[in-house]
Amino acid sequence: MALRNIVHIDRDKCDGCGQCVTACAEGAIAIIDGKAILVSEVYCDGLGACLGHCPRNAITIEQREAAAFDERATAEHLSGRKAAPEAAVSVCPGLASMMLGPAPGPAADGDPLAASRLGHWPVQLKLVPTTAPYFADADLLLAADCVPFVVGDFHRRFLNGRSVVVGCPKLDDADFYVEKLASILAGNTIKSLTVVHMQVPCCSGLTRLARRAVAEASRPARFDDVTISLRGEVLGWETVDVTPQI
Repeated sequence: MALRNIVHIDRDKCDGCGQCVTACAEGAIAIIDGKAILVSEVYCDGLGACLGHCPRNAITIEQREAAAFDERATAEHLSGRKAAPEAAVSVCPGLASMMLGPAPGPAADGDPLAASRLGHWPVQLKLVPTTAPYFADADLLLAADCVPFVVGDFHRRFLNGRSVVVGCPKLDDADFYVEKLASILAGNTIKSLTVVHMQVPCCSGLTRLARRAVAEASRPARFDDVTISLRGEVLGWETVDVTPQI
C-alpha cells in the first residue's frame, strides 16, 4: 500500500450510464447493480481518463492509501475480458448509444403499421450522451414521456427528422435535466428546439426546464412550445423567446 492518486466514484451521483466503463482502457470500472464501481485498485492507474466521460461528475481523483497499479495484473484482466466480452462489459445493452438509420422502407401516412421514425437510441434525457453524433446539426425534440401515448401520429407529426430526448418534469430530477439539456445545447450545433408536453399543470414544468437550459446555454434564442390535450389534440403551439444569462 502506498499514497497515490486513484479514482473515487460518488455512488449517489452515479446514474449507471456506463460511459466511464468504455472510457477506462484498463477495465478498472464496471457497472454493478446499476452503479459504477472500481473493480480493483490494482487496475486503476489514477490518470483519470474516465473523468471527462461522466455526465454526472460522479468521478474524481483522490489521493489515498491504495494498492499500487499493477500493469501485469491489468493485462491479464483485459485478456480475460477479451475471452469473455459479454461478461466483461457489465453495461446494460439498452444504454448503448447508437444511430438507427432510416426507417426500414417507406410507410404511407395513416398506415397503422407505419415504420418508426426514431433515428437513434437511447432517448431518455438522463441516459443520452451529451456529445452523441445524433445531436450534430439536429432539430431537437424534447418530449414529456406521456406525449407519445396520446398522440396517435406522434412519429409522423413530431419525431420525423428530429433527434429526441424524453423525460418527466414531475417525477425526474429537474435541476439535473436543466444541466444535461444545457450541455447538449451548448456542446452541439442545434438548429431548433421543440418542446412537447401535456396540458396537465405539472407537465408545463418541461417548458420552464427548457427555458432555463436555453438561457444557461445561451442558444438557441427561442424554441417552439407545444401543448397536447389528453385526447392527443394540439391545444397550443407558440414560440418562446429566451434572454440568455449574462
